[in-house]
Amino acid sequence: MIAVLGGTGDLGGALARRWAKAGLNVAIGSRTAESAARAAEALSASIGCKVASGSNVDVAALSDIVVVTVPFAAQEAILASIKGAVKGKLVVDTTVPLIPPKVMRVQLPPEGSAAVRAQRILGDAVTVVSAFHTVSAEKLADDEPFDADVLIFGDNKEARARVVELAGKAGLRGLHGGVLANSAAAEALTSVLIFVNKTYKVEGGAGIRLTGEFVLPD
Repeated sequence: MIAVLGGTGDLGGALARRWAKAGLNVAIGSRTAESAARAAEALSASIGCKVASGSNVDVAALSDIVVVTVPFAAQEAILASIKGAVKGKLVVDTTVPLIPPKVMRVQLPPEGSAAVRAQRILGDAVTVVSAFHTVSAEKLADDEPFDADVLIFGDNKEARARVVELAGKAGLRGLHGGVLANSAAAEALTSVLIFVNKTYKVEGGAGIRLTGEFVLPD
């Protein structure tokens, strides 16, 4: 099962929808089980298949992969709350260190990236991979295919490969971006994309696409 923490939000809800429609077993988590249940019921009714729900801690405990889709301000508290439930598991962190009101300015945390911060909070018993920083939640939510790449970072190559596959299930091209520390590049790029969206009035939000001919890694 894939737990999507913050699944009542825009990015979490859109990813949960795409994965559930692709036939994956998905559970929506939120700070309260009631909020998660409402979101799961609405999604289940919309796509015609069962989506589970529960509090963030409950769905994290029941799942093999835990995807964290919460604002930077909530990251530390959410990760600390699920630490005991995710030992030995894969946690996919999507956090971008946006600090209002200056969200168009790159503001990386002292650890160098939100992803490295997540690994510090969760500890070595958890495998952290970061991804989905530069993907438009609005475009994900409309079910239509769109031309965007997802850069995926992690110190464990096999874990990265699992998230590359998850990106594919969501209709995106996932690309290995290297070690977890490299996540700083995509996290910083998000602020740049927000600036581009405002400056050029990009409908639905800009994404990234890498050019060239790609050969799959061994």
